[in-house]
Amino acid sequence: MADRKVALVTGGSRGIGRATCVELAKVGYALLINYNENLEAAEQTAQLVDKAGATAELCQADVAAPSHRDLLVSYTMERFGRIDMLVNCAGISPKVRKDILETEEKSFDRILKTNLYAPYFLTQRVAREMIHLIESKAIKGGLIVNISSLRSYTTANNYGEYCVSKAGLSMVTKLFAVRLAEFGIHVHEISPGIIETDMTSGEPVREHYNKKFAAGLLPINRWGKPKEVARAIAAIARGDFPFSTGAVFHVDGGWHLRHL
Repeated sequence: MADRKVALVTGGSRGIGRATCVELAKVGYALLINYNENLEAAEQTAQLVDKAGATAELCQADVAAPSHRDLLVSYTMERFGRIDMLVNCAGISPKVRKDILETEEKSFDRILKTNLYAPYFLTQRVAREMIHLIESKAIKGGLIVNISSLRSYTTANNYGEYCVSKAGLSMVTKLFAVRLAEFGIHVHEISPGIIETDMTSGEPVREHYNKKFAAGLLPINRWGKPKEVARAIAAIARGDFPFSTGAVFHVDGGWHLRHL
């Protein structure tokens, strides 16, 4: 068994997932970095984790596939012998944004399988493992963090399937927070705002938001950085909130504040 806490991070090869791996390494965690397609990017994340003084293992898995989720957990246990934290970071957006009157079921199904089904059932699978480890005194407790979005409560009529997936993930957080509290497993939601990632790197998207920033969109009126989201996750991992579960941590420049 690893002599330090272990975090399993889905979607750890880039963006918020990569930043999360690095920040967790800084607070003493060993990392299981999940990636789906880009091995080179995952290896770059592992190198950054190594520079931060921690151990990293890579595991290719499509979290939308049940057998791959089982593989991910089994491999983590094989390599480290424990799972202390799960960060459900893997997420995708529609290939083509369509008005909700035109959304195709194929797109809806694709988004929900990765953004909602996967974290629900991976949380279920990891929670069972954590409970066994806790009851056998191998670990003292567990942490699960879901990365949602401001889209969980902010509508976009050309982004409906994504909005629905993130709204569902918010409820997943609440459900598991209540169910797992008795075992000492705390579940939280990180709600990022407009963050500079691959998902927002396209010129039309950047132009769209830059115009909104110019008009004074946010109280903290700028793009957010993946590292800023990751630092919130690291604070949870460090144990800074022992009397909290089911909390929503807004890392969004104040977007969630309604003001006139």
